[in-house]
Amino acid sequence: MSYTGWIIITGILVGVTCGINGSLLVLRKTAMLADAISHTVLLGIVGAFFITQTLHGIPMLIGAAVVGLLTAYLVETLNQKGVQKDASIGVIFTSLFALAVVLLSFIGSQVHLDTEHALMGEIAFVPWNRFVLHGIDLGPKAVWMLSTVLLISLTVIFLFYKQIKISTFDHHYAILIGIPVGFIHYLLMTLVSLSTVASFNSVGAILVVAMLIVPGATAYLLSDRFINVILLSGLIGGLSAILGYWSAIQLNVSIAGAMATTTGLFFMLAFLFHREGLVIKYFRHRLRSQ
Repeated sequence: MSYTGWIIITGILVGVTCGINGSLLVLRKTAMLADAISHTVLLGIVGAFFITQTLHGIPMLIGAAVVGLLTAYLVETLNQKGVQKDASIGVIFTSLFALAVVLLSFIGSQVHLDTEHALMGEIAFVPWNRFVLHGIDLGPKAVWMLSTVLLISLTVIFLFYKQIKISTFDHHYAILIGIPVGFIHYLLMTLVSLSTVASFNSVGAILVVAMLIVPGATAYLLSDRFINVILLSGLIGGLSAILGYWSAIQLNVSIAGAMATTTGLFFMLAFLFHREGLVIKYFRHRLRSQ
């Protein structure tokens, strides 16, 4: 496959994976946890490097998943102790991310990982980091990692679809009928953590946050069915990656930035033109007044 093809595939996988998992956070009204986790997983990546001296493969995913769960747990704990939810997210997010930045200074020049790389990423370098098995080139490592996480996410959502749906819309009823609400919550946080770290090295935290939140918010405007929101979120994320890459090439700008901007454009179109959007309401009012 061509250099361009791998970049587009990577962008689509980021959009679909983050879009699907992020839509669940949007529906559960915990979208800003995605912002927190997408930054605090840097601590898991740095911690995994100190232990294994590598930034690739399973150790990085495990480190990110552990810190993602820790972030969700600490936010819930502070919230239960009387701290407001948004304040809890702010405290944990800034503290763990700042700790990760401090620890990065101890790594020095051993690896190419710094705060600019963590925030912005560089998807254009993805095709050069190859996965070679027994002398056979199987393509970029990022594609394999993202594909694996997407498969895991789809499997979990399929297996626990009923439990996720009920606990999302009626927390107390879910507890009443015996659904392990806490387990479902942390399971979803694990998926978000895995999605984040799989995308992190390729596109950076900014695009990860955009893909986790904006496609889900857009899909929520377009449909009120649970399954439709999930599917639309993945579709919008994938389309944003394709159109974002095309616009970045045309305008000679940041690829990740263009993809994130495209998600915002999709949201704006949905906000204006969905069935209760401003434009539709305006024309309805004009028709009624005639």
